[in-house]
Amino acid sequence: MKKTLLATAIVGALGASAAAQAATVYDQDGTRLDVYGRIAMGIEGGGPEFNSDNEAIDNGPEFVDVFSRLGLRMSQEVTSDLTAFGRLEWRFDGDENTTDGGFNELRQSYLGLQSKQYGTFQAGNFDSFYSQFVSQPFDVYIFADSDLEFAGHSKQSRGDSIGYYTPDLQGFTAFLQLKYYSERGLKETGPRLNTDGNVVGTSEEGSVIAPQGGVRYQQGPFTVGLGFVEDVVRGGGNGEMLGGLIGSYDVNDQFSVRLGYEGREHSDEGFGNGYDKVGLGGTYTTGPWAFTADIYDVSEDGADGDDRTAWALGSYYRVSSNFDVFLELNQRDQQSIDVTIGGGDGPVSVERADGDDIYYLTGARYHF
Repeated sequence: MKKTLLATAIVGALGASAAAQAATVYDQDGTRLDVYGRIAMGIEGGGPEFNSDNEAIDNGPEFVDVFSRLGLRMSQEVTSDLTAFGRLEWRFDGDENTTDGGFNELRQSYLGLQSKQYGTFQAGNFDSFYSQFVSQPFDVYIFADSDLEFAGHSKQSRGDSIGYYTPDLQGFTAFLQLKYYSERGLKETGPRLNTDGNVVGTSEEGSVIAPQGGVRYQQGPFTVGLGFVEDVVRGGGNGEMLGGLIGSYDVNDQFSVRLGYEGREHSDEGFGNGYDKVGLGGTYTTGPWAFTADIYDVSEDGADGDDRTAWALGSYYRVSSNFDVFLELNQRDQQSIDVTIGGGDGPVSVERADGDDIYYLTGARYHF
């Protein structure tokens, strides 16, 4: 009961309103079609002061679209126990820089079968099951559109994926997902780059399958998820196994806390160092208000590794069931770096910079 009340209290503020606000276009004889979406606009500023080459960049304020989207949710009852379903969702940008582009991302596109007795099977382009069942308690910030420091929606997921999760088994739900990276159509001559910088030859690995799986336990105010992701190089990982143990507890109807660990070993292959991350956070709601706070301790392995902290704060006000306003702050990387200033014919100096400015995002969203 507490979990339901807490979720209801922040539904408009923290992005779960797609299901609540969806408009039913058709619902007859077990067949249903819902349309949902949101238009979100805001102003962002701060954040990184320097790019990956340690060159100063402008991090001043800018008017931005904040992950607006439009989606369709479809379902049909096959039997009293079995339901066929599909989902299609696009993302679009609503600021002045993309007025000629319209929709710019097919965010979700999948279909499946759901049985109350045997579980759910789905295939296509969908969010990572690891994100849905393990790191979800930390998915409360709008600016990240993911789980902040922990692995997010697209981790070894989206297109060419199949997945299965069990029905609720006395609080337990187990899940397994496979992402397939194909080399169909590529030349057998070995990897090479074309003029656009894309790989057009087959790799030494051949086709790759990236599995992820785990189990979530949810009972009363307590939720905990344990999972793994094979973080393959082909999908932007470093070739090592990623694991996480993340949970949350509803202290009462207004206050919930969350705690999690995520880590992977270091590898000289692929993208990114190994790391160990510990996150601690909480959400407090009162009336139309919701407040969030999280802090992370990150220890990175490898030549470029360093210990750092990151934090985030959020405040949200639900004007109505369809409309909310928000303010979020984040400092993701507080480590100092050496910055080269000058060059060319002028003098060159190296100064120690303090890392990132505090990032901020404020704006409003209308859900439908």
